[in-house]
Amino acid sequence: MKATLKITVVLVMLLSIVSCNKKSGRSYQYMPNMYESIGYEAYQESEIFEGGIEAQLPADGSIPRGDFMPFEIENTTEGYEYAKANLANPLDTIELDDDVAGPLYNIYCAICHGNKGAGDGMLAKKELIIPGSYADKDITAGSIYHTIYYGKNSMGSYANQLNEKERWQVVAFVEKLTADLKK
Repeated sequence: MKATLKITVVLVMLLSIVSCNKKSGRSYQYMPNMYESIGYEAYQESEIFEGGIEAQLPADGSIPRGDFMPFEIENTTEGYEYAKANLANPLDTIELDDDVAGPLYNIYCAICHGNKGAGDGMLAKKELIIPGSYADKDITAGSIYHTIYYGKNSMGSYANQLNEKERWQVVAFVEKLTADLKK
């Protein structure tokens, strides 16, 4: 009896140790602020800066670092019509690359618009979103860019996912798909 009890206790201890050492599982941080604290040093009082606090708002008109460039056309119907009429792709034919634009289109656009732009993407097939075919739309490079930047109707903005050059690459790819559909 004592031997059976000892074996059972040893097995339970081994199972508990093995079960706690699961490397394939994902470790979650339930309270990340406890592990990654906010840098309060930037908010200390100082006589050097206006208001006595080091952390200041950026100056008016400043542009964030990186690839971000502000888009001067407003997110309005008038802005869309202006972009549609006046905005052209600044990339020349040498910079346009289907090997770059194709995968970007497949990642961000094909789920709704379909691989060929016929409006038959996976979400359209499930009738969650009905984007329609590019062939049925009156679109230009400017209207496509404006829509990618701000979104339109049920389509959200992709300005955070694609930088300016990538957006123009996708615009050229959509124009190519539109031309292929209208043949």
